[in-house]
Amino acid sequence: MISPEIAARPQASALGGIDQSEPMLPLELLELELSLEGYAGGDAGFCEAVRRAAERSGGELLFDLPAAGLVQDCRRIAVLRIPGDGQEMRVVLALLDYAGTEIRMQAPDEETAPLVRFADAFIELLERI
Repeated sequence: MISPEIAARPQASALGGIDQSEPMLPLELLELELSLEGYAGGDAGFCEAVRRAAERSGGELLFDLPAAGLVQDCRRIAVLRIPGDGQEMRVVLALLDYAGTEIRMQAPDEETAPLVRFADAFIELLERI
């Protein structure tokens, strides 16, 4: 579930900038996290569970990678693009905890801004192809 620390964090835009007007997780992240409640665990199932949840929300899984050194107490990170307010697409993160048993959603912050910039470059590359 969403910890009070994560819920109170300022949110970042899809370009990695901090939006101080959004102190809580947006509704679309909350809905996405709730759709992952039945996750059974394991690295292999993580990617598929996140992909299905993203598709149900009208979004897509961009990529996933090991979280070593990027986010504490986290084993894997999946980078998603989902519709935000006004149907503009935004980048969000799905984090598999270190035990491999729980997935939590997180809007990008200062710590993950480089990952969001990479995701933006990845999206631009896919659009050109």
